[in-house]
Amino acid sequence: MKKLYIRRFLWIGFFIIIWEVTYYSNVYARQIFPSIEQIIKSLGISLTKGDLLMQIGFSFIIILKGLLIGIVLSVLLSFFDYFFKNFSSLLDTIIGILHPLPGIALLPLVIIWVGVGEKAILVIIVHSVLWPMTINMKTGFRSVDNEYIEVSKNLGMNIWQIFYYVLIPLSLLHIVSGLKIGWSRAWRALISSEMLFGAIGPFGGLGWFIFEKRVYADTPGMYAGLVVIIIIGMIMEDFIFGRLEKKCEEILL
Repeated sequence: MKKLYIRRFLWIGFFIIIWEVTYYSNVYARQIFPSIEQIIKSLGISLTKGDLLMQIGFSFIIILKGLLIGIVLSVLLSFFDYFFKNFSSLLDTIIGILHPLPGIALLPLVIIWVGVGEKAILVIIVHSVLWPMTINMKTGFRSVDNEYIEVSKNLGMNIWQIFYYVLIPLSLLHIVSGLKIGWSRAWRALISSEMLFGAIGPFGGLGWFIFEKRVYADTPGMYAGLVVIIIIGMIMEDFIFGRLEKKCEEILL
């Protein structure tokens, strides 16, 4: 794992060098292609003022709400899918229809149904999380050896006990993988929605931060927002979900 991080940092350093060489070669106008120093300076100013931190916090609150709703719905759908075979065919049909649809493609309908604002963004996030989570959870449940289910029934467990004590623990890797995919889709949907809807709430989110910087032609600030999004994405992928997957593997072993 350490070697992976070292290689990643080396590649990041390589990209920074290429960026700086491109900047000083004047291939692009400096107004649209700032240096790394300008980007870092702009990022530092935004963090010092506190506005960016509040916008990051606001984005996280929305995405956590959406993730929580998506997880609860995924658990319920997967439960009914496993124990009620007639419902399974219905759910497969719904997933086949809705899963390929990008969240942004649903925006016109969402605006008609719930208007613009935080509710609309939540609907998009839930849509982005729900289907990959449900697919992975379904796959995990179906991969559980039937012998475990039979033994549980012989011990007198009801379907809720089997679901909680057998299916979920033995499907942890699939559940975490689904959550990881759902998170990445929801993160992209959140930033895109915030850019389209503008300032939601008292501060707006990260998407609004980038949009605002673009409107005021603050190119270093715009790139600084992108850097924040990338850093948060890497932290979530490597340090949160990466460690969760490793922990699940250790538990199952």
